[in-house]
Amino acid sequence: MGPTPRAARALVLLAGFYLLGLFLLAALAAADWAAAVHTPGPFALKVFIVSAVLALPIVRGMFMLRTPPYEDVSGVRVDESREPRLWQTVRDIAQQVGTRAPDEILLTGDVNAAVSEDSRLLGLAGGTRRLRIGLPLMTGLSESGLRAVLAHEMGHYGNADTRLAAISERGRVHVLRTVAHFEERAGAKVSKERARQEKKAAAAVAKGRKAKEVDTTGTGVTYRAMARLYTAYGKFYLRATLSGSRRAEFAADVAAARIAGRDATSSALREIPVIDAAHDFYLNCYATLGVDAGLLPPPGEFLGGFRHLLAARHAELDALRGELPTEPVSPYDSHPPIAERVARIEALPDDGRASDPVRPSLSLLADADRSFAAVEETVLTPAALGLRRLDWPELVHAAMSVQTERSAQRFGALALGTAGGEDTSPHGTHGGGGTPGHGADADGTPGHGADARPGADADADRTSRPEAGPEGDGAGAATLGALLDAIDAGALWRIAERLPRSAEAAAAHGRAAREFARPQLRAGLSQLVSAEYLRQGRARWQLSWAESAALELPYGHADELPAALEAAVADRPDTGPLRALLEPVAAPETSTPAQAPAPSPTA
Repeated sequence: MGPTPRAARALVLLAGFYLLGLFLLAALAAADWAAAVHTPGPFALKVFIVSAVLALPIVRGMFMLRTPPYEDVSGVRVDESREPRLWQTVRDIAQQVGTRAPDEILLTGDVNAAVSEDSRLLGLAGGTRRLRIGLPLMTGLSESGLRAVLAHEMGHYGNADTRLAAISERGRVHVLRTVAHFEERAGAKVSKERARQEKKAAAAVAKGRKAKEVDTTGTGVTYRAMARLYTAYGKFYLRATLSGSRRAEFAADVAAARIAGRDATSSALREIPVIDAAHDFYLNCYATLGVDAGLLPPPGEFLGGFRHLLAARHAELDALRGELPTEPVSPYDSHPPIAERVARIEALPDDGRASDPVRPSLSLLADADRSFAAVEETVLTPAALGLRRLDWPELVHAAMSVQTERSAQRFGALALGTAGGEDTSPHGTHGGGGTPGHGADADGTPGHGADARPGADADADRTSRPEAGPEGDGAGAATLGALLDAIDAGALWRIAERLPRSAEAAAAHGRAAREFARPQLRAGLSQLVSAEYLRQGRARWQLSWAESAALELPYGHADELPAALEAAVADRPDTGPLRALLEPVAAPETSTPAQAPAPSPTA
């Protein structure tokens, strides 16, 4: 469907919103006329009031013509003098597509590329064009892949998708705004009625009578009925306009294949979900690893460090590339599934451009490091920008040390019954809470795995936490000593009773109960031991971009520690080997890093 038919359809759908409003206003006017003619008096007055109240949201939705202004996306605008190669590439692709090049290019911090246009007169006249390119996307794509992405975006300009989006967006805004008005009024009426009934019920109770149950079932039903009418039209409107959006994506893919080549376009479509997943992993497990400790990587490395992960994890990324993501299909999707888009592109005839030279797309930037640092300034919050910066090896050691100390303290509080102020003796009991995992002997490994997420709640949380550091050095050593003393005193299995247990473990007795508890005790004890090694300065967390961080212990200890932990939680516990390992020496030997049983940073 060409631009003219699509514009006509968009205008008809937008007109339908206004026709629905006029129809409802006419129905309300007819109700007023009938009430005035056939039931004059108080009932007619009530009908007039209800009609006026219902008409107000309709009129507001119809005549509030302003749509939300252009949202300023965090990023750095680059002109042609600063990034000549990037601008020249974009202009060349726009010329090949047969459309006007964008007026602005913004480098952003997300895995995405997008175009927009400040069109006028409901999209009938063009306006300022903007192209947004995410640096993480450029990090993962080759130059030919980026050219395919840019050709896809220029295809949207060539097909007038950005101009026609103004009409569709106006209709969506008006429908949603009108529904929101009705729902807001219905909610206000329900709240008012609930407050009235609760006040009446309180008065009845005060007089010694039984209060009626609060019931607002029928309150606001007229508003909700009107909202349902607009919601039904809104669903129809969205299905119709978004189906056009999906067709526009297919058309833009074809433009990309024509300009950049079939294979380059298919490869880029396959690569984008992989880059997106890898970037989420990087943000959660590397870039924000030190936020809880008040730390961030060096300037430019918050975004630029993604390069290190992509270079080190070829096998994992290849496994992701092997399968396209399976996505549930919805009529309200703005984009078709990636698998369907790839299948359509790969079904095109071979254009003989499979052997284009592969260069990293970051080579199009004059200074990639400077760009990473500049965009980082716009992506991070002011609080995050004020955090202390450390090089990656120091950051990993400091952040993991904080997490290890905190995990050890949580386990120690549970084991000794000090969580929540309980009895500190080994004979007390305690239930509830969570127990940290343990690297080699339990469920997780420390460092950069899926569980190593100090800032996983939200982007805002990951960039606004206060500075913190390892706590309670002396208290941690005392906790470990007290736990070992309690084990020597025969309290090991009473300690196990304080730890959280599954229903099956709680129902077990005797040897079965001990077998359920033993891995958890060993894991928690390992947390305390690892924290003690770090406090003594005899261990260090080692950065790895290819796998989880590893805790480097003194020479030989990585081999001896598992047996010492087993002895401490055996049926006849012996803490001697563990105490011997923890005894500080004047000049501890070190060797090449050895991965020891290490605590998971999360509960």
